[in-house]
Amino acid sequence: MNDPMDLVFRLASDCDGDLTALVGLYDGAARWMLEQGVDQWKPGEKGADHFRLRMKEGEVWLAEHEQTVVGAWELWWEDIPAWGVREPVAGYVHRLMVSRGAPAGTGRALLAAAEDRIAGCGRTWSRLDCVSSNPRLRAYYESAGYTVVGEQPFKEGAGGSRYGVTLLEKRLG
Repeated sequence: MNDPMDLVFRLASDCDGDLTALVGLYDGAARWMLEQGVDQWKPGEKGADHFRLRMKEGEVWLAEHEQTVVGAWELWWEDIPAWGVREPVAGYVHRLMVSRGAPAGTGRALLAAAEDRIAGCGRTWSRLDCVSSNPRLRAYYESAGYTVVGEQPFKEGAGGSRYGVTLLEKRLG
């Protein structure tokens, strides 16, 4: 059945199977972006150590369909590089990843699950950022109810690289 409502969500663990799945999702998404002409993620850029750190500092969630991992996202409780120091009223969604074989609507289902988790923790805002040079992704988030609230022209990434991001948020509940 290809209904994203059949997705099962669970916290990722530090086990080899989950880490391998996360790295595979990231690399698959990065390859797809490059094929689409989007210069954002690079295959091999995020390994198991990255996801271990994200688990330690926040949460990493997996989505399974028919016992196969089809998506994931990171949930942070602060995002100083993009948003600066803020009151603890939001959760920050990062690296929303969907496998190419996932059922239609999986990305939206992952985003909704992240929003439910944020609201369930008593926070009223879901925030995210996307690289400013990716208008297609910005439009995707806007169509999911997110509003552009600013730009961060010099977000510092891994290895000291700097790039511009668009800041988006959605009021929950």
